[in-house]
Amino acid sequence: MFTSEKGVVEEWLSEFKTLPETSLPNYATNLKDKSSLVSSLYKVIQEPQSELLEPVCHQLFEFYRSGEEQLLRFTLQFLPELIWCYLAVSASRNVHSSGCIEALLLGVYNLEIVDKQGHSKVLSFTIPSLSKPSVYHEPSSIGSMALTESALSQHGLSKVVYSGPHPQREMLTAQNRFEVLTFLLLCYNAALTYMPSVSLQSLCQICSRICVCGYPRQHVRKYKGISSRIPVSSGFMVQMLTGIYFAFYNGEWDLAQKALDDIIYRAQLELYPEPLLVANAVKASLPQGAMKSNKEGTRCIQVEITPTSSRISRNAVTSMSIRGHRWKRHEQPDNNNDTTELGILVIPEISVTNVAGERTGNGEKGRTLGEIDAQHIQGVQETATDPRTESKGLPEIRRQKSVRKMMEDGINSPGRVQF
Repeated sequence: MFTSEKGVVEEWLSEFKTLPETSLPNYATNLKDKSSLVSSLYKVIQEPQSELLEPVCHQLFEFYRSGEEQLLRFTLQFLPELIWCYLAVSASRNVHSSGCIEALLLGVYNLEIVDKQGHSKVLSFTIPSLSKPSVYHEPSSIGSMALTESALSQHGLSKVVYSGPHPQREMLTAQNRFEVLTFLLLCYNAALTYMPSVSLQSLCQICSRICVCGYPRQHVRKYKGISSRIPVSSGFMVQMLTGIYFAFYNGEWDLAQKALDDIIYRAQLELYPEPLLVANAVKASLPQGAMKSNKEGTRCIQVEITPTSSRISRNAVTSMSIRGHRWKRHEQPDNNNDTTELGILVIPEISVTNVAGERTGNGEKGRTLGEIDAQHIQGVQETATDPRTESKGLPEIRRQKSVRKMMEDGINSPGRVQF
């Protein structure tokens, strides 16, 4: 650590001690813009033997319990690096050099598990139902869902999962270590949108190191330092994936891709189903091309949302459309030759809503059928050349004409007409 960086940290330590309480909000707002201070604090945390580590951890804890939201987030951005340093020191059996880091992690944990009145918190999570639309899916796109009796009884019911109350811890042991660290990562993920890019980079890097240290992939990644295997839990890896998924779409594609591959590698070795399920789901949802870094702001996930308002297609068949539907009449150009010369029967066209088709009289021109139909009829009745002869064999058509003629003349037919 350089002298200039050490001087920046020492100035930061002394400045906060002499700061009046009234100017605390203004100080917290300007603190996030001091990039040189943040980089210097990272170097202090990465050196377990540094003499500034203990006062830095103490002041970060003071920030966290001050109640100021900006100061709380300032401490949270160092949480991934603090977790890595604690796990690395614990794996190397040098527990004495991680006392201040362990105290800071325990202090943050004990503050988060209780509310302002000192009562234990119970966190609740509502699991979304696939039967209801969201910004990620539409129920209609999944397919038909059978309305069984069981499905109807559970319709509209949302499942809520509760976490807590969590017990207070006075020290970290092998039994409660990952219970505490998993809850701390949960608190970090709740404030991911406020974390700077340097914190997201630190998260991706420590996730890769935790997963591959002590395994053959460590030599591929060229990670130096600790070579002991660091035990992890399934829930802890799921929380790591939550932060990595956010880093994908907020300017850290390369580091997040490497961390995701390392988590899948470790989950396969440990045979953890939950991290494998989440990691493969994240990998399957990623776009084909790399997301470019967006320095002006966060990048959101683009999803296509179908309109929720009910729409009726213009081509939908309804009772109104059937009532007003009219069959199209395929108009054919009149044939210049007389139909009697061709020996073709003239068959009237019948409309569904208006019976306007009549059989044409002898010597009158009518609309002919299509060429194919005309050839077919002509082949069937090759000997029929006289229309009068043909008409004798069609009593049904003559009946229609005679009945129609009687109606036009105003003569009422008594009884049923016999043919």
